[in-house]
Amino acid sequence: MSLPKKGARTIVVDGQRFRWTVRPKPTYAQGNAWSAMTFAAESVENPGRTLHVELVRPRPDNWMLEASAPITPTEVAGFIRKALDSGWKPSEPGSPFELAESSA
Repeated sequence: MSLPKKGARTIVVDGQRFRWTVRPKPTYAQGNAWSAMTFAAESVENPGRTLHVELVRPRPDNWMLEASAPITPTEVAGFIRKALDSGWKPSEPGSPFELAESSA
């Protein structure tokens, strides 16, 4: 399943273009800071398998006012490189490739 183009940002990592996004509104668990912030990325030219990354920090817009920071493009590029090194093939079909910040 491809990511929506509206609200997604593009980034070039090692010559490949990717689209990435953080969901617009937190889930109930994310809003309560019970679960971590996540983002998803995919190839722009040939979207296939999506990358799903779980960070160790809560979303900045959590309702409990837990301290956090937004995800930066530099961090996104680092996670995309880590996923590619770990075997993510963004142009092949399949279920989302899961990556956690603690393993990055």
